[in-house]
Amino acid sequence: MSSSVTAERIRGLVDGFHDELVEIRRDLHAHPETARTETRTTALVADRLRRAGLEPRLLTGTGLTCDIGPSAALTGQRRLALRADIDALPLAETSGVPFASTVRGVAHACGHDVHTTILLGVGLVLAELHSAGDLNRAVRLIFQPAEEVQPGGALDLLDQGVLDGVGEIYALHVDPKVDVGTIGTRIGPITSASDEVTVTVTSSGGHTSRPHLTGDVVFALGQVITQVPAILGRRLDPRSGVNLTWGAVHAGAAHNAIPTTGTAKGTLRCLDVRAWEHAAQVLHDAVAQVAEPYGVEVEVHHQRGVPPVENDGRCTGVLEAAAHAVLGDRSVVLTEQSLGGEDFAWYLTKVSGALARLGTRSPGGHTFDIHQGDLQIDETAISVGVALLSRVATSGGVLKPREDATATVRDARAP
Repeated sequence: MSSSVTAERIRGLVDGFHDELVEIRRDLHAHPETARTETRTTALVADRLRRAGLEPRLLTGTGLTCDIGPSAALTGQRRLALRADIDALPLAETSGVPFASTVRGVAHACGHDVHTTILLGVGLVLAELHSAGDLNRAVRLIFQPAEEVQPGGALDLLDQGVLDGVGEIYALHVDPKVDVGTIGTRIGPITSASDEVTVTVTSSGGHTSRPHLTGDVVFALGQVITQVPAILGRRLDPRSGVNLTWGAVHAGAAHNAIPTTGTAKGTLRCLDVRAWEHAAQVLHDAVAQVAEPYGVEVEVHHQRGVPPVENDGRCTGVLEAAAHAVLGDRSVVLTEQSLGGEDFAWYLTKVSGALARLGTRSPGGHTFDIHQGDLQIDETAISVGVALLSRVATSGGVLKPREDATATVRDARAP
């Protein structure tokens, strides 16, 4: 089913909401809430949707969904879902903006305030179109809590049936390395699986002058730290992008005593879901084999985090075509793969979908990074994101990529 809603009309509606949305974003930014505590954020979004004539559904804990448009039964299509994450980070803000966080030690340093505002803006645009009888697709907005923790909020929401009746799902994530007015796309893995790994090595301990009489915990742990990442790189397909990096190591307190225990903590990341599924066994076997000659006991705790986000080719094309329609022919660039984790991946294990990176850098301006206290975004990106996702929602799910505009990008997609 196609839609008669033009790109010009979408842009006109978006322009009418821009000032209000900037104010909302700044309010959210000043009042950040960490995972599963997003009570104020949930209430603010729900109230504005209700004032637009919509009926949001509050979820258990925090977060909400909102269905807009005709029923899926009337359209003959499953719903199209759009998702935004709403939580902030336990991190101090150092941006110096007038609307900086008022909550000590908590900040929207990953841009989720922008994501939330964009999806709210899409709801306002779609409400206007539905009221005029011009929304031909059943759409569900998903405001998800707790993306920044593991296990994340996506799993909570799946348990609450947020994808019931949904056929495809889309999301955006801010990218402060890309100019505003541009999106970054990629078919296949765009983010990585991200797991937590803790290796604990124990022995009876002893004096450093007599290492032969005990298991040398420090030496054994050192072998695990240096050898296991290399083993993973030889036992798993190197094209999978597997990476084990240690972030914390601790053993002992005295220069002349072999301690009884030592730990190493790190993250295991992988761009291929099949390799990710196999990595746990390879990790356990590698740690045991490396430590075995040193007379120590080892325990491996491997906490599964999120799978890779694997963008569907057709859905990526829908995002690209929507960008060309409302942003222009030069609005799509090939984005890099990231070893960062994103729990949007869990939705893609159930339905087809795609995530795009939304440029938030002012042209010629400073390049910021996410998860840093000084993050700033060009607020023009809010209207860009609203226009893009509104176009996706009104396309009827049948937009096709424009080969003349994306052929070069598509040729570069091979991993």
